[in-house]
Amino acid sequence: MHRAPVLLLLLPLVAALATAGCSPRRLALAGLADALAGGGGGTFARDDDPELIRDAAPFSLKTIEALLEELPEHEGLLLAACSGFAQYAYAFPQTDAELRAEDARYAEVEALRTRARKLYVRGRDYCLRALELRHPGVGAALLRAPEEALGWAEREDVPLLYWTGAAWGGAIALGLDRPDLVADFPAVRALFARALALDPDWDRGALHAALIALESVPEPMGGSPARAREHFERAVALSEGSQAGPYVSYAVGVALPAGDRAAFERLLEQALAVDPERDPSQRLANAIAQRRARHLLARTDQLFEGAPDAALDEGRTP
Repeated sequence: MHRAPVLLLLLPLVAALATAGCSPRRLALAGLADALAGGGGGTFARDDDPELIRDAAPFSLKTIEALLEELPEHEGLLLAACSGFAQYAYAFPQTDAELRAEDARYAEVEALRTRARKLYVRGRDYCLRALELRHPGVGAALLRAPEEALGWAEREDVPLLYWTGAAWGGAIALGLDRPDLVADFPAVRALFARALALDPDWDRGALHAALIALESVPEPMGGSPARAREHFERAVALSEGSQAGPYVSYAVGVALPAGDRAAFERLLEQALAVDPERDPSQRLANAIAQRRARHLLARTDQLFEGAPDAALDEGRTP
């Protein structure tokens, strides 16, 4: 049986457990929470059908939220909620907004972007709750003095640092017209910087893949095409070229703003050439990245209309 129907059945089970006797209830809820926090994401990540996951994921996320009502300090559930909402926001409403930009009405695209931003913020808040359990006051410290706020973190904290930064960064990327969000950008940089210092090769280059986008922001915000390239090359090396995402991120974040059509097209073709079966744990991520790559390639003429063709790094392209 697929996990989505199972999770749908679990929702009333959670409600029933919440009304049971205190000690047995807590034990049962804790066991269920441990199971959901430990093994759900991999099942979804290995799937190659994004539309199936679009329908299934909300049941998982709402089950986790229902459990968090009863177990508000369960770190595993908090991280699962944070990462789950961040991934769902990117994979569906944000990607839908990008793919529909030319065909849908402006209001429809903006509604998708707004929904994605709210989901990112929802995920970020779960991660911040988990960070507060490990180091009380860290949320305020990240806003007040981000470069000094994470000195306590150790290697075991890297997944939490990564997902906090990913969710927060996603919200900022979709809220550039929101000064309250843009002001938080140094906190996102601090989260990734600390994670990178603790475990630069974590999860086969996931940190470097995220930092491609982070370094692709305008230079006045601290971005750097040169650093973006370094992270791109490291992400590809650590994943052994088995992930399409870094190619798409570098094409959109660096090649497109530089006006380098040749590099843009080559990077997207490389993304489409990735075999999803090389790394089954990345099937879903690759399916979504390759969907974006096909869409961007189809729009190349419009994206580069009137732009002079440039070459990255003095004639050298990835």
